[in-house]
Amino acid sequence: MRARPNGNQPAAAPPTPGARIGPVSKEEVDDYLASLDEPKRGTLEALRRAILAAAPDAEEGISYGCPAFRVQGKVVAGFAAFTRHLSYLPHSGSVFPELADELAAYTRSSGALRFPVDRPLPESLVRRLVAVRRRQALGPAGGME
Repeated sequence: MRARPNGNQPAAAPPTPGARIGPVSKEEVDDYLASLDEPKRGTLEALRRAILAAAPDAEEGISYGCPAFRVQGKVVAGFAAFTRHLSYLPHSGSVFPELADELAAYTRSSGALRFPVDRPLPESLVRRLVAVRRRQALGPAGGME
């Protein structure tokens, strides 16, 4: 896995321009995680489990070179490893504003929530992040809250 020295490039190989989530492949996510060193691997494996617990109907795949989780054709969550941090990717810029108070301790942009390589996000927070995105992408019943 490659990373820019400034830590702003995902650790995965650069995605193909315009690449979207392709055929579902749990194995591709396995390969992504296997390519990472500890503690990144273990932290992202915990995040993967938390996302799948919050969205047990999600299909795993790769979107823009990063692991992503799709429900009813919509990407509802993802993650990426960087040089100095990890990121939770909601695949929507409107998720974080709904949880601004809960996310105050984290550095974030509209599309990424950064967290330390050795501290998984709390499972309860992951559940809320996924529920907000599901509701936005799939309607009120999609949130499973």
